[in-house]
Amino acid sequence: MKVALIAHDNKKKQMIELVNKHKDKFIKHQLFGTGTTGKRIMDEIGLPVHCYKSGPLGGDQEIGAKVSRGEIDMIIFLRDPLTAHPHEPDVSALLRLSDIYEIPLATNRKTAEMLIDNL
Repeated sequence: MKVALIAHDNKKKQMIELVNKHKDKFIKHQLFGTGTTGKRIMDEIGLPVHCYKSGPLGGDQEIGAKVSRGEIDMIIFLRDPLTAHPHEPDVSALLRLSDIYEIPLATNRKTAEMLIDNL
C-alpha cells in the first residue's frame, strides 16, 4: 500500500511514536510524507519516506494530487485542532479529496491504530 503520513507540529512526536510502534507493518509499504514529518520518520526511525514539501509550502496539495491520481491508498494525518494553521484551506482540500476518492483517513491516533491494524 501507499501510505501518506502527515502531522501538524504539535502532533509530530505522536506520529513518530505511532510509526515506531508499528515499524514492522510500515516497513512493508511505500511511505509518503510532508517535509518535516517525513524527514523525522527517516531520521528517527530509519524508514524510507518519499518527502514532499512542508504542509504550509504545498505538501498537503502535493499529496492531494497523488490522491486524485489514485496513487495513495491510506492517509494518517495527525491534526492539531486547537491551533490555527495558515494552510487550513489545503488541509480541507485534502480531507475533501479523501472523501471523494474514498481513501481511508485517520486524523487522530486511535483511528490511525485501527487503520494500521488492517495494513
